Amino acid sequence: MLADALEHLVRGVVAHPDDVTVRDKELRRGSVLEVRVHPDDLGKVIGRNGRTATAFRTVIGALAGRGGARVDFVDVDRRR
Repeated sequence: MLADALEHLVRGVVAHPDDVTVRDKELRRGSVLEVRVHPDDLGKVIGRNGRTATAFRTVIGALAGRGGARVDFVDVDRRR
């Protein structure tokens, strides 16, 4: 549910909404939502001084409740 909500929010901000993918990873420390966008849209998703990324993290944190969830914005040029 959190991944779907985050994907919907990010698609509304970017110029290439078809390139948005959100993966939900379960790690020992909790859930991590990994967001991948088109390289031209990375600046839009992060925003000036990280304000847009912080807003995404705030909304997802409120939806996640007690369990919490981390949100990572991944540069598609870099492989993990």
